[in-house]
Amino acid sequence: MQVVQRPFLVVRAAGSGMDGSGDLLALRGDICFPIEVKTRADKKVYFSGQTETQLEAMKDIGEKCGLMPLYAHRLKGVRGDSWRIFRVDTSTLSGRLAALSKRIPTLPLTRTGKPHLDWDQGLPLHQFLGVVCRNSEDNGLSRIVSDALAIKVETENVVEVVPEPMPTWMQRFRV
Repeated sequence: MQVVQRPFLVVRAAGSGMDGSGDLLALRGDICFPIEVKTRADKKVYFSGQTETQLEAMKDIGEKCGLMPLYAHRLKGVRGDSWRIFRVDTSTLSGRLAALSKRIPTLPLTRTGKPHLDWDQGLPLHQFLGVVCRNSEDNGLSRIVSDALAIKVETENVVEVVPEPMPTWMQRFRV
């Protein structure tokens, strides 16, 4: 399933980064994500000061509203898919968001237990889109597997061969 067939309305949030709204709000009939965008030349981004306050606000909004806040981390200077997606860990997810949360990595923790962004541990954007745009009736099976399972196997009649008794002259050679 492509994002063209199951599109999102993406809105740039006014006063982005304030009050847990994130920079973007991605909306579709079945799901909604507040997204905070971070673009850096470094693979790791540590939260402190204003960014830590933003993270706490995103977590609070996610808990209160039953949303799954996301961080989109773009690594500068990377060709191809330079985006990685992380989710903010919340405990109030239900339905489709709860199922999706199992496939999207949470913010990794530092040795001291503080969340941070580590580009290498994120979900590539193309995989994220594949997960959120997958048809719910697919049940996780790809089209190829579904087609393979739909093939009907023809069975042949089994012919049972009854062995003939061994001639007496051959019985002498038996070990």
